[in-house]
Amino acid sequence: MQEFGDFANIDIDKLLKTADGQFARVEELQKTMGTLVGRAQDDDGLVTAEYAAEGLRELDLHPKAMRLSSSELAEKIKQVVQEASEDLQRKVSEAMGDVFGEEDNPMRFIKDPDAALEQVRSAEAAYNRTFEDVMGELDRIRRRLDL
Repeated sequence: MQEFGDFANIDIDKLLKTADGQFARVEELQKTMGTLVGRAQDDDGLVTAEYAAEGLRELDLHPKAMRLSSSELAEKIKQVVQEASEDLQRKVSEAMGDVFGEEDNPMRFIKDPDAALEQVRSAEAAYNRTFEDVMGELDRIRRRLDL
């Protein structure tokens, strides 16, 4: 009978503790994600916005904002909402970095889709190697059994 290589030496208790720790961190992340809010305000303090998972949560206009032209006010609102959304994304990325570590932070793929594609290609190559190894071993077994 053939050995299972390094798999025979796996510390199951350590593996389970690590998995339990990961699940606990993911649960904490889920709770945290529900409380994150991105905030922004224009330089003049005329427009303030809060952005959360459900979208735009608050939009406050200072009375002086009504003195602006409609196009100026619209531009300020769009800019502040965009900045609040970016603030939320930054906070989500930080929270995920705390849980997964910066190297494995899924949010980094939003900024670097080429890195995501590279990981997919790497996983595909590993899968292909494993598949070829398994098929080769099955072929050797078939030949040995003269099937």
